[in-house]
Amino acid sequence: MKRIVEFLFEIGMLKRSPRTGYQFLGTGGESVADHSFRTAVIGYVLASMEPDADRSKVILMCLFHDFPEARTGDHNYVNKKYVTVDEEKATRDQVQGLNFGPEIIDLSNEFNVSDTFEAKLSKDADQLDLILELKEQLDLGNLQAKEWLSFAVKRLLTESGRKVAQEILASERDSWWFDKKTDWWINGSQGNFSKTLDKPE
Repeated sequence: MKRIVEFLFEIGMLKRSPRTGYQFLGTGGESVADHSFRTAVIGYVLASMEPDADRSKVILMCLFHDFPEARTGDHNYVNKKYVTVDEEKATRDQVQGLNFGPEIIDLSNEFNVSDTFEAKLSKDADQLDLILELKEQLDLGNLQAKEWLSFAVKRLLTESGRKVAQEILASERDSWWFDKKTDWWINGSQGNFSKTLDKPE
């Protein structure tokens, strides 16, 4: 039980571990845990689009894929030019003595090797979370995010992932809540804004 509690305390480090690529993008920011949460949700969505996919495995890979960063920190594409991180050792040390440790190791290895359909969906979920973040920064005015987006889209491995990415790029980040076709933003009514403008005084 002590090892389980130590492991849970360690995983909490991910909530305080920043994703480091934003220092080069110039805007935005999130923790590794922030990223892993939505990646898992995206993994669930992608796997739900694929009848033959093992949805549980995809979700777990998405949740586990950045566990080593509690020990190594997050290394972005610039860092990786100069720093070699032994993620496998970090994961082994992290789960040593835990009866569920071998499953975490196996799923982490499967994610990194990416030779199964579930791993490819998980990799795409990882990239789609980045694509969503970059699209948000682009909509907020960071023009550099557009170039980053082009590279992120090229990393996608599945047709489902590419379809989701296409829709992300065609959407506005606030379209889910900011309905510009109603007059809600003027008087709190759900009526049609254009009809309201046509009404005589």
